[in-house]
Amino acid sequence: MKERIQKVLSAQGYCSRRAAEELIRQGKVFLNGRRAILGDTMEVGRDVIHVEGSRVRMEKRPEKYYYILNKPRGVVTTMGDEHAKKTVVELMEDIGVRLFPVGRLDKDSEGLLIMTNDGALANNLTHPSKGIAKVYRVSVSPKASERQITELAGGVQLEDGFARPASLRVTSDDSDKTVMEMVMREGRNREIRRMCEAVGLTVTRLKRTSYGPVKLGNLPAGQYRELTKQEISALRAVGTARK
Repeated sequence: MKERIQKVLSAQGYCSRRAAEELIRQGKVFLNGRRAILGDTMEVGRDVIHVEGSRVRMEKRPEKYYYILNKPRGVVTTMGDEHAKKTVVELMEDIGVRLFPVGRLDKDSEGLLIMTNDGALANNLTHPSKGIAKVYRVSVSPKASERQITELAGGVQLEDGFARPASLRVTSDDSDKTVMEMVMREGRNREIRRMCEAVGLTVTRLKRTSYGPVKLGNLPAGQYRELTKQEISALRAVGTARK
């Protein structure tokens, strides 16, 4: 049975469906020797795919792996970033399986990243219609005023639309900074940083502490662990639930 190339690459654990679509748009995917375009279909076991010059080996039923990684600052999640000094994939090379991140954290952010080769689950978890809650610990400077907190909690207009946290609470205040816990249900690029900038605050530290039902806990920076069966089941439940 023929399926779209991006769906096959995702199911094979090569990358997420959205990342595969971007690779196709960039002209980096070849189907049976010709440059692929969005909409092309293929059949596993018959057609041959090359990505960035390397053949993608296909399995009928590839084994699935599920981990969480505590991403340190300075490490990028974009797998195709040729200029990156270090990527999250490199932190997990000893697993021996190609894994990709579910969603992103920008280079200067840290915390929980789900790493898997289950493309279907990744697509469900990142689809905008799901609105899965992600919790962030956000440090800003200078110390936030009541007006700024109120503006943030109520939402701000960004260049790509209105952005509002699902919830916001101040956890600590110092003379020169404020620490907040923000719950977000969208995943726009640098969304929290841009929201804070819009009200006159600069994010000095941004850490994701949970993604849906999965929590970071005390996992050290740069370390990873396998998800439990209960965590995987919970992720599948929120990934398939209707908003």
